[in-house]
Amino acid sequence: MGRLSAAHLFPIPPRIDFRPALTHCPSCQRPLTILKTHARGVNTLLVGPFRAVETVLTCPACRRHYRTEELSRLVPPGARFGYDVLVYVGRALFLRYRNEEEVVAELAERQVRISPSEVSLLGRKFITYLALAHQRCSPRIQEGMKRRGGYVLHLDATTEGGSPMLMSSLDSLSHIVLGNVKLPSEAEALIVPFLRRFKETFGTPLASVHDMGSGILKAVATVFPGVPDFICHFHFLRDIGKDLLGEDYDLIRQRLRKRQIHAELNTHAQAFKRRLQPCDLAPLPDRLPDQGPFGSDRALSPTLGAYTLILWTLDGKRQGDGYGFPFDQPHLAFAQRIRRLYGQLNSIRERALPGHWRDNLPYFDLLNGLNPVIEDRHLWPAVERLEANLLIFERLRQALRIAPKAAGDGLNDEGLADTIQSIEARVKAFRSSLTACPDYPQSPNVAGLVAQLDKYWAKLFADPIAASTPSGPVVIQPQRTNNILEQFFRHLKRAHRRRTGQASASRMLRTMLAETPLVKNLQNPAYLPALLNGKATLEEVFADIDISLVRQELRLVQQDAGPLPTRLKHLIATPDYPDKLLTTLRTAAI
Repeated sequence: MGRLSAAHLFPIPPRIDFRPALTHCPSCQRPLTILKTHARGVNTLLVGPFRAVETVLTCPACRRHYRTEELSRLVPPGARFGYDVLVYVGRALFLRYRNEEEVVAELAERQVRISPSEVSLLGRKFITYLALAHQRCSPRIQEGMKRRGGYVLHLDATTEGGSPMLMSSLDSLSHIVLGNVKLPSEAEALIVPFLRRFKETFGTPLASVHDMGSGILKAVATVFPGVPDFICHFHFLRDIGKDLLGEDYDLIRQRLRKRQIHAELNTHAQAFKRRLQPCDLAPLPDRLPDQGPFGSDRALSPTLGAYTLILWTLDGKRQGDGYGFPFDQPHLAFAQRIRRLYGQLNSIRERALPGHWRDNLPYFDLLNGLNPVIEDRHLWPAVERLEANLLIFERLRQALRIAPKAAGDGLNDEGLADTIQSIEARVKAFRSSLTACPDYPQSPNVAGLVAQLDKYWAKLFADPIAASTPSGPVVIQPQRTNNILEQFFRHLKRAHRRRTGQASASRMLRTMLAETPLVKNLQNPAYLPALLNGKATLEEVFADIDISLVRQELRLVQQDAGPLPTRLKHLIATPDYPDKLLTTLRTAAI
């Protein structure tokens, strides 16, 4: 069917004439005269490449100019690519995560010739058009909010390396991304103007949900005084865990790295693997006993046994449920497996092993390789402290019913279903059990945890909010996590990795347009009616936007100098740079 499209019917780009349907001036009724005729090459998905010849008419009396509406609906003024190409590129880059070269190849199959740099430029234009369309539909978004009883504002920010901070806002009732801004830091003075624009556009929210950042806390209190303000349970528990477990966990990671035990085990594993034959490995799953790698299967050769023990130990670093630290502690799991492995190897050594003692050297070699890390006087006290504090952390985790183990959703988890009253009662009982311990006054970490609970208690447990709608009163329960935005930022970073192959999102955050997250709304059925406003397609919405506004926004973006070259960064970082520059100029003048 694709070969029957208009784009495949013309081996040579055809000429298409465009002329206004008007013959007389609508104001003074005088006959219109030709002002000019000009031609340009145009590419659309509908027709492919063609030569557009446009006749512009003018009124001699009114001095008004009239252009053809038919061409303006196909392609922006002065542009080479039609709105359908613009939208195709935008969806390909930001919703299907294609890179520029892939988009070039896809469009070539549709008879549209374009370069990667032009694809990149169209991507920026797409975001600019979408941002302007979003501004225009904000009154309709607000009407939808009123029908739902209001909106609950979720705020979060992401940054990486030396990149600017991208802050996004979202209504958790409709999942509509409301606005975005790039800021140099999370300071209150920078966030307040962003929130005030929000208030002017969408009104005061029913409640707000965000992390524990002091800048966000102060800015929300300044712009929305008296509005219920809540701390995300996931962020709260994560910060508590970092304070409680972070110091010992960092020490464990440092000691394991210092002992180079991962490399040591890998070296042994590779040596043992070279001694094994494929026939040794093939029947392994059938020969492993039920009690796991430390079973008593005498048919398992020492080389194969030592090799599988190493693989099991190294697999400790892959343990976790996808939440990240402090919910997952892969280095602790690795250390615990090393300790267990050492104990089991000692048991093996003390047993009467079959065969000659030389045949069992793989076990003894592995045991000797573990000695340095087992004798580390700093590592194992840190492991014991971490294991003790981890019990406290897990109790709070269970009380909050957040980030459940083995749930399978990782950071997409929204918490187990429960009432806020039940959660609050469990956390209250947890707090009481801590303060009732005899050694509580001598436990600064635990005392710090209790202090954090007391400080944020009122912001952790949100009562349902009564709201009014045209259909009558409703009760709205704010979401107790901000994971909806955390997931959103991870989505952006994964898309960046898919397009560029780069793991770091620092460059993306520096170069992307601040309103790029609005593309997420294009997959939201609650948003599209407000955006389209009766029009059939996004192309029609874009065609209705004044090109002067688009050009103005693009100029503002281009005024941003972007990242400085590395050599220039080093130069201006020199404390006495002005003196050196003056010396250089004086030397050159001699």
